[in-house]
Amino acid sequence: MNSGISDLHADAVRVLSDWSAAVSEEADLARKRTLELLTAGPVAMTRSHRPGHITASALVVDEDGRFLLCLHGRLNMWMQLGGHCEPADETLAAAALREATEESGISGLILDPTPIDVDVHPVRCTDDSGVVGPSAHYDVRYLMRCPAGTVEQLSEESTALAWFTPPDLPSPLAPSVDRQIAAALARL
Repeated sequence: MNSGISDLHADAVRVLSDWSAAVSEEADLARKRTLELLTAGPVAMTRSHRPGHITASALVVDEDGRFLLCLHGRLNMWMQLGGHCEPADETLAAAALREATEESGISGLILDPTPIDVDVHPVRCTDDSGVVGPSAHYDVRYLMRCPAGTVEQLSEESTALAWFTPPDLPSPLAPSVDRQIAAALARL
């Protein structure tokens, strides 16, 4: 296992050992399940770990209190930006920032380095050898602020990007997005 993945694994263990969910008991249970997954070692950071692997995502908010959501191309649900960790990611927060920047086209996002949520959900995922099968994403979620005046750009991973206020969230909304927004609002 390369040292980048080992360092990323160590960061994930540290972040989740120190973090507690401020808003949701469900998020705290997901944190505990994620720490259990991490006992498998650095392999738990990779798609090849079939029982599940760590992902990182970001809920982006602008100066008007609107949240940027993407309509996921394959799942056809509105959700936060995010995805798989890469060997070059030094931390979970850096992975979330990279993913949010890639998927939004917005440079200069301002990262809040403490997670706002953790979620575990089943997926069908392609592993590192190209085989598709059942797995789970153990998603660590961060809050990012958008610089004033920036404009989002659609990536190939999404069907649409749009800004929403909490009372006017789109449908279908991915499970637990409402929990992330509640955690973000508590942090803001």
